[in-house]
Amino acid sequence: METIGFHYVVEAAGCDPEVIGNADRVRQIFLEAAKVSNMEVKSSYFFKFSPTGVSGVVIVAESHISVHTWPERGYAALDVYTCGTKANPEKAVDYILEQFRAKYAHVSEIKRGIAEEDGTFTHMIMTWEEALRKNGNGH
Repeated sequence: METIGFHYVVEAAGCDPEVIGNADRVRQIFLEAAKVSNMEVKSSYFFKFSPTGVSGVVIVAESHISVHTWPERGYAALDVYTCGTKANPEKAVDYILEQFRAKYAHVSEIKRGIAEEDGTFTHMIMTWEEALRKNGNGH
C-alpha cells in the first residue's frame, strides 16, 4: 500500500458564528464535503461545547476530516487528511470554507509519507493564504 497522503491544515477566519457554532450543521457540511470530494464515510462524531464551540471528526476510508470552532471569534481550525489517489481533499477544504462563509484562510498542504532510501519517511509543506469573501457574500 502506498504511504503518500495529503494533509490540509487550515486556519479559517471570518466564519459565520451561527454556522460554526451549530454541531448538527457542521456535521452536515462535513458529510457533504466527504461526498463531493469522493471520500467514503465510515463514522462521525460531533460535540457542542457550552456555551460555545464545536469539535468534530468524520472518519473516512481515506483517513479523516476534523474541526474545532470558536464561534465567538469567527474562527475554525480545520484538518483534512487523505491517503491514496481516490479522494480530492482540496475539494473538501473548498466546500467547507464556502459553507462556513469564511472570509480568509491560511492553508498548509503537507505531502506526507514520502519514503526515504534509508527506510524512513518525511513530508513536504506548501503554504498559502486566500481572501475568500470581502463582505461575507462573495462581493
